[in-house]
Amino acid sequence: MAGLGRTVLARQRMARLWGLGDRINPISKLPGLVITDDEFDVSIAPFKTTSDGGIPRRVQLISRAPFAPWESTDNGPTLSASIGLVLPPSLDEADAGEVASKGDMISISWQSLNHDPELLDPNLKPHVVILSDALQLANRPGRLVQAIHVIKNRFPGSLLWTPGLGGPDNCAVLAWFGVDLFDTTRTAQAQAHGAVLTWNGPRPANANEVANSHWESAIAEVHSAISRNRLRELAQSQSMNSPRLVEHLRRHDQIIHSSEGVLSQVVPRGTALRIHSSEGHHDPVIVDWIDFITNDYTKPNGLDEVLILLPCSARKPYSSSQSHKSFRRAINHSSAHEVIVTSPLGLVPRDLEEVWPAGHYDIPVTGDWTKDEESRVKDMLDSLISRNNYRVIINHSGLQYDSDVRVIDTRQGLSATNYEALDRLNKAVDENIQVRKRSGEMINLGNFKSVARFHHLNDDWLNGVQVRGRFPRWKILKDGEQIAMWSPERGSFSVSKACIPLMDSCNSLKRIYLKEDVKWKGDVNLVNLESYNNSIRAGEDILVMQGSQCVGSARASAPAWEWSATPGRLAKMHQRL
Repeated sequence: MAGLGRTVLARQRMARLWGLGDRINPISKLPGLVITDDEFDVSIAPFKTTSDGGIPRRVQLISRAPFAPWESTDNGPTLSASIGLVLPPSLDEADAGEVASKGDMISISWQSLNHDPELLDPNLKPHVVILSDALQLANRPGRLVQAIHVIKNRFPGSLLWTPGLGGPDNCAVLAWFGVDLFDTTRTAQAQAHGAVLTWNGPRPANANEVANSHWESAIAEVHSAISRNRLRELAQSQSMNSPRLVEHLRRHDQIIHSSEGVLSQVVPRGTALRIHSSEGHHDPVIVDWIDFITNDYTKPNGLDEVLILLPCSARKPYSSSQSHKSFRRAINHSSAHEVIVTSPLGLVPRDLEEVWPAGHYDIPVTGDWTKDEESRVKDMLDSLISRNNYRVIINHSGLQYDSDVRVIDTRQGLSATNYEALDRLNKAVDENIQVRKRSGEMINLGNFKSVARFHHLNDDWLNGVQVRGRFPRWKILKDGEQIAMWSPERGSFSVSKACIPLMDSCNSLKRIYLKEDVKWKGDVNLVNLESYNNSIRAGEDILVMQGSQCVGSARASAPAWEWSATPGRLAKMHQRL
């Protein structure tokens, strides 16, 4: 049986853009279609399917192009699987006793997820997984996204097909969950009733309307969205087509929030967190940020006296905006703890304003706060204040806030950049800050340590360092040698080779282990990987070990959920010792 050549071209959380066939010039891309005839181009419909109609039914997935070109120039491979006995999801406690066949393509149902021990076999690495009762699971609250998540984590290198479920009206949502293959079953059913499935849902078909064009357009939109890290917004928009899709999306968010190794730590340049609807406020990356600031955030040393609350700005990072430059002139001091009050992140400390997602979000600004937004911010403030010893709070944010700590409202109903409000801000700072200003180096070092506590396991590797150079690419030196540089486009550090032994000794980065009998020359992949940390996030720097020896560092291309079986690059070499 020829292998199915597949390469991840782009990824966003559980969604991936796959290339099939040649890695450099793939013939087809997924998410895509499984069809019954040749009505679609192979570029978006790589497979045909046939069934023998028997009991149990056997399904074939026939490649429409040579997807294993290193083995043959003929079309292939052809995958087959027995569907087995599929009980209704309501009978999840029943053990049917008859399971589907296991091979390069396997069929899984809710019942088999609960009762088939063969699915735990580590040697089971199918190319394609069929969720055979996906249509039934979609009608049972929470079951569909739960089944998909379990399958994706168990078989991260496999393509997932949900027969009978996909359509141009839900493919973005399903792709966001991790579905790779759709079919035209629902499209054909709609046509039989004189309707057509569109991106925005079903409607009566127009005369001579070509239903296939809606599939082609929908899949093109999904491919583009994954490539540009915009699938989340596309899925949110499409979920409005039905209450069931909204429910699926919310339950998926809950699952992702409780899972390790799915989110990103550093995102590609140009990526933005676009919160253009109320659903976006539940994005797991936002909930993750709120959890960190509420429970784990520690402010820079020396900022114990005064807390200054400031409003956000449309421009990121905030300090580059005209309004925050005005605030900075009015404050004219560097020893207050500046915290920005914003929706949907709640609070953004000045020292973390450049990291993801704080430096990369976009939200419509109306000046009005919902009850939920106010409650979120006030809860976060209560937590921050309870964990520190602020003597006074200077509130220039415009949000009404009461505390046991003295609060000075410098806005008093005026705009944040109003002359009188800025004058009150200036006077409040002069009258209440009793400590000396921090030097520029102390400010940078405090900020960098804060980022290290957020991105790394600790900030110990920054003890005893000096910060030199020019804004914005500050150099970090230890004993006169450069060990890192601040990379503003990443919102993180670029670490030098000299820093790797230091981070190893300080246990400041997560570790992966390579097989001891291979020579590490480039990417980290399944061929040379021995073990890894289950909480690795995309974009994160990691220490590369062989046995007890640190041999360098790498930058994670994929989050940890993919690392057990996904072909291709998992991490890229950054420094080799």
